[in-house]
Amino acid sequence: MTKTMQGVSKQAPGYDQMSLIELPIPEATGDKVLIKVAYTGICGSDIHTFKGEYKNPTTPVVLGHEFSGEVVAIGEAVKEIKIGDRVTSETTFYVCGECEYCQQKQYNLCPYRKGLGTQQNGSMANYVLAREESIHVLPDHLSYQGAAMTEPLACCVHAMYQESQLKLQDKIIIIGPGPIGLYLLQIAKEIGSFVIMTGITQDAHRLELAKELGADVIVDTMKEDLAEVVMKHTDGYGVDKVYDASGAAVAVNQALPLIRKKGQLIQVGLFATKKIELDTESIIQREIEYIGSRSQNPFDWPIALHLLAKGAIAIDQMITKKYVLADWREAFDKVMAGNEIKVMIESNLGEF
Repeated sequence: MTKTMQGVSKQAPGYDQMSLIELPIPEATGDKVLIKVAYTGICGSDIHTFKGEYKNPTTPVVLGHEFSGEVVAIGEAVKEIKIGDRVTSETTFYVCGECEYCQQKQYNLCPYRKGLGTQQNGSMANYVLAREESIHVLPDHLSYQGAAMTEPLACCVHAMYQESQLKLQDKIIIIGPGPIGLYLLQIAKEIGSFVIMTGITQDAHRLELAKELGADVIVDTMKEDLAEVVMKHTDGYGVDKVYDASGAAVAVNQALPLIRKKGQLIQVGLFATKKIELDTESIIQREIEYIGSRSQNPFDWPIALHLLAKGAIAIDQMITKKYVLADWREAFDKVMAGNEIKVMIESNLGEF
């Protein structure tokens, strides 16, 4: 008799089209590892998927890609990961292994890549299957809840360390005090950069948290003159870098002319639409680099785990709500209401 589990599945394209379904527990064969899921964080891309704005997922598919858990079965080709290991996993489930991106382990850029929670069933379930190469064993003292933050933190490490090479002396703007913005903030403060965090009036409590987490200046752009604040703190030159974690075109366009000449804008947040109006004049006249930062790759994960293990990330302050798997819809509603920071789904209640 086939053993089954429950999973939160996007059944078809469009708004919602999501259900908690019963499906077979996957089998660990070859280089695959079966993980009993402890926690899954709800990502902004999960919300875009719920709303039908994100076209990447192949339906039907179980969502979830920010997770932690325990290894319960391994395939015959698995060499190092053991049953009982406490782990998290990169989102990469399949790559071609032949293209130049794969040869450089830039798996996030492989044109044939399949990711957990998008093209392959993810972690909003009792169990999830991952490939051994993607698995990372957790430091002994890192909690399962903290470990479920590794993936979004790795995306921020990718943006700051690989794509833009943030420096100690940089003065930066981070747009959007949601989870990604707050992770970016904590990475930046770990190396001592000067951070201006921006948001809108409804983000008041998140901006206050940003201040607690080390932001040098917080700005409500609906009430304050961002240009005046920036020029005051940069001797009139503008910031070295802007990291957009909002996916809001109006915020990006507001920031572009506030970047110093030869500066950078790093696009981390996803826009709700494929095409936006952009202030190209500021980009050209100021010789600004506009850099896209997509997901993460294997080089980012050890750094993210190190930051979590050393206490550089305020895990308890970041997690503001937890729900059991059966209450996934309420969890999504809470995220969409915009009052929480990081919402976690507990997949196997009381077992971790």
